Amino acid sequence: MLDKRNFYIDGEWVAPLVANDFEVINPATEQPVAVISMGTAADIDRAVAAAKKAFATYSRTSVEERLALLERLLEIYKRRYEEMAQTITLELGAPITMSREQQADVGVGHLKGFIDALKRLKMRDTLPNGDVLLREAIGVCGLITPWNWPINQIALKVVPALATGSTCVLKPSEFTPLNAMLYAEMVHEAGFPAGTFNLVTGDGANAGAALSRHRDVDMMSFTGSTRAGISVSKDAADTVKRVTLELGGKSPNLVFEDADLEDRITASVLECFNNSGQSCDAPTRLIVQSSVYDKAVEIAERVGREAKVGNPAEEGGHIGPLVSDIQFDRVQALIDAGIAEGARVLVGGAGKPEGFEAGYFVKPTIFADVNNDMRIAREEVFGPVLAIMRFDTEEEAIAIANDTNYGLAAYVQTGDPDRAERVATRLRAGMVHINGAPHRYGSPFGGYKQSGNGREGGMFGLEDFLEVKTLHRPDAA
Repeated sequence: MLDKRNFYIDGEWVAPLVANDFEVINPATEQPVAVISMGTAADIDRAVAAAKKAFATYSRTSVEERLALLERLLEIYKRRYEEMAQTITLELGAPITMSREQQADVGVGHLKGFIDALKRLKMRDTLPNGDVLLREAIGVCGLITPWNWPINQIALKVVPALATGSTCVLKPSEFTPLNAMLYAEMVHEAGFPAGTFNLVTGDGANAGAALSRHRDVDMMSFTGSTRAGISVSKDAADTVKRVTLELGGKSPNLVFEDADLEDRITASVLECFNNSGQSCDAPTRLIVQSSVYDKAVEIAERVGREAKVGNPAEEGGHIGPLVSDIQFDRVQALIDAGIAEGARVLVGGAGKPEGFEAGYFVKPTIFADVNNDMRIAREEVFGPVLAIMRFDTEEEAIAIANDTNYGLAAYVQTGDPDRAERVATRLRAGMVHINGAPHRYGSPFGGYKQSGNGREGGMFGLEDFLEVKTLHRPDAA
């Protein structure tokens, strides 16, 4: 078992002030693979003090100096790419093929996107009235990241903080901390000055809350559940620090009668099941026009029955386990609720797949004849569970899609480009995918309503970590 009890603070791996061990579990075997420490407010104090001290000098570095550090980090990440993929498979349970092609790849893609954006960013500009506008690093940033796409969120927070001249303290999920520690090794090797990046492991109630409340933290960037995001906002309110949030989702996927059903329904089911359904922007509500509803259900059922569950250490396109026993129980409870509320089970259902007694594996599940009042239509399941419902008119489709507390992503499947654009503009979501178009590196990621505020990635992601200062000069035009 790996001993990962130390924190990375002020350029060194240091022991926690108080011993408090926590075992990291392999979700495919339910066996411990590492032991980490659960940080306290005192550990957070040490990390914040290091970040504050480093900010005094690091914030004065040039864009060119920071670009050189980021380019070096990119080289190191590429060299240790397979190590990152294997680490994520070990602690998250993502199948190794998926870890290589998606989970680890985001560490390259987002870093490249931020490097490109930083090269285009104007740190000094002149307004039409002659005043000078300066963009400056916001300060010490508290970063709290989730377990489901761990390196994705680390890259989307750590990289823009360091790119803009800010310093940071990262608290990753205690369920998947090993990839964050590997990233810390890369940051260290790249030569970022001591104190610019710090890492403390722990839970949200203690280490996370201490970070959010800290008077010397200027900004909090959080990704996780809406419930936890609300807590971060409340904790941060007393010091009026900036808070950016990327939270939950219940993304609608509108399928019109003129869509290529075989292609679009197949892809929609597989997208919902991707990462074992543990994606905040997953298209979990498949809303199908009545004239093609039965055909869509038939295709979805066939694709769902073909989906395989398998060992994440083995290559292939199968589905892995959920991350923890806590997540397993949550998903099972919502599957039970769907059955109790009268949704029709097409595929899957409650319990574990046959042959997978050990591990947090669930049956890929598809419900038909769902209505938007059911729990499986309103709550974020965060497992491989798809809810299919119907609509008659375009207006009804939009109304059903927008009838949710969330607004992260939405999906539109149609053969009519005009309809696609028309419907997309009326959906209350931060991102709309049309006919399977992917999210691309450098584009902003984030949502409306209770899916959060702020945007991550590319130029918009850099701007979240910047303050704006105006110089009112006597010689202004």
